[in-house]
Amino acid sequence: MTLTPVMPARPKALPQHIASPSPFHTLGVITLAEAHPAGLLRPVSRAASAAAAAIVRFWLEPGEDVSIDVGGDLVLHLQSPSRPEARRRLLEISRDLVSEAVRTPDGPVQLEVGAGVVLRRGRGAENAARRHALTTLEHRDLIPRPDLPAGRILRRLRTPSGVATGAQVVVALLLTFLVPFAALVGAYEAGHDASRVVYLALVTILGVMAVMQWGEAIHAMAASRLPDAPSVAAPPASALIAAYLPNEAATIMETVEVFLGLEYSAPLQVVLAYNTPRPLPVEAELAALAQRDPRLVLLKVPGSTSKAQNINAALPTLTGEFVGIFDADHHPATGVFERAWRWIASGADVVQGHCVIRNGDDSLVAQTVATEFEQIYALSHPGRQRVHGFGVFGGSNGFWRAEVLRATRFRTDFLTEDIEASIRAVRDGRRIVNDPGLLSRELAPTTVSALWRQRMRWAQGWLQVAVRHAHGVVQPGALGIRQRIGLGILLLWREVFPWFSSLMWPLLAFFVWRDGGLAMGASIWWLTTAYTLASGPAQILVARHLAVPEIRRRTAWWWSYGLLGEILYTEAKNLVSRVAQLKQLVGEHHWVVTPRTAQVQASVAEVAR
Repeated sequence: MTLTPVMPARPKALPQHIASPSPFHTLGVITLAEAHPAGLLRPVSRAASAAAAAIVRFWLEPGEDVSIDVGGDLVLHLQSPSRPEARRRLLEISRDLVSEAVRTPDGPVQLEVGAGVVLRRGRGAENAARRHALTTLEHRDLIPRPDLPAGRILRRLRTPSGVATGAQVVVALLLTFLVPFAALVGAYEAGHDASRVVYLALVTILGVMAVMQWGEAIHAMAASRLPDAPSVAAPPASALIAAYLPNEAATIMETVEVFLGLEYSAPLQVVLAYNTPRPLPVEAELAALAQRDPRLVLLKVPGSTSKAQNINAALPTLTGEFVGIFDADHHPATGVFERAWRWIASGADVVQGHCVIRNGDDSLVAQTVATEFEQIYALSHPGRQRVHGFGVFGGSNGFWRAEVLRATRFRTDFLTEDIEASIRAVRDGRRIVNDPGLLSRELAPTTVSALWRQRMRWAQGWLQVAVRHAHGVVQPGALGIRQRIGLGILLLWREVFPWFSSLMWPLLAFFVWRDGGLAMGASIWWLTTAYTLASGPAQILVARHLAVPEIRRRTAWWWSYGLLGEILYTEAKNLVSRVAQLKQLVGEHHWVVTPRTAQVQASVAEVAR
């Protein structure tokens, strides 16, 4: 089955709904469309608009109102005094409207909505809100616009400067090493020896980091028990593969066939939601496969520029009670849907599995990533979940309760839409768990340049999420104390630590300059240093113990990773984080698709909008 979503037609110009100035603080427009099960968006009937307006009225305060314009959109006049408050209310209304089909005389209608909001009055206000609403409907992420995501906050401060990555690396190195050394020397020459304060701060920071690493390792060893099989039969499930097809053309047929070969005791729908700037020969092969196997649904998403748009567009198509989301290079292990169902049935809203690298033999880079992924997915993620009380969806090999996925959606204006959705879900009180036994094998970058681009996008995306959600650490909500601490570590600590972690070198250089050599007699320095340095190898040993057999037995890989990790790789990742912050500051918000194979080398820059 091949599906193509289309946007509902709208009049090019609509008359202004309000003829005179309004006393209300906020004007909002909710654009409505019918979400057809085939993935289409169709214009709604007047009856559906009326049913939606009736739902909206339950959310209104005294003195507020909603009406229907000539195009079937809902126009709201709210007394929300600020844009954040207005967005929050419109988001709640939008979620309610799409949560279940509205009843009309012609039968139930499943809605898709987009909301726009303005805080001004006048003749152009309603049309401005309508344009914002249409943008939200196009992206299908439910986020009322105009929003101010992390990227755009910084873009308002600085426009993109085009500074070369090489120059940014130099600046980051200067800020990391030369500037702190110069500051220590300058303060000393002015009669203030700041080295003791820096020394104590550094000892504290490194000690805290080591404690967290040891804590993750210890808790990862105490594996969570897989829930018992539920007494009820497994429900229908959906596998959702999101793909930028030119990048996946060489491997997508193999991937789809792997999914169609998965065993599951209930119906398993396989949806391939993809975008492509041009027709490709592999589309005909996919269509022929879909003709032979009706479980495969092909959804081409016109106008999409992101994985988030592909996933959001596929939501009306999904028939499963829970949904596994995968990148197009993933090959899940047999039984993953049965195993994921046990977690979902036990109360989990999202289950993140264990991603295993399957091309580690291709290069030293892929080999390093293969061992690193075992440290991440077998140790850090499950250990952190047990320490902090919540897990994180990593973008692939994650299984969502369908209604939670439809309510959460993925935002197109974040470079790591998966992390942003995870944090929103956690802040909404959703339960995310990690299962290291839920295996799926994927491809790693095979070159340094491809790895650099991938990690740069990850680091910059994490920064965007931190800017957007850091206030959740203190904001009232569903999080407990342990979760708030975990959120602070995940969002704030990870952004500042790369700068502090290297202070040891300018501090040692200052001691040499001041004293003519090193005279580190303080035992706390050596104890902290030994404790900190030991935490890295300890994590590697635990990660190898917990790793999947095909990676665990590669002894040479682990020795290489231990040496590279302690000497080069950790500092390289810290450098990536620093450069990512500089890129965000100067307004660079693009990413390059990582080629899956040596034959697929077309890199496509996509601006995060």
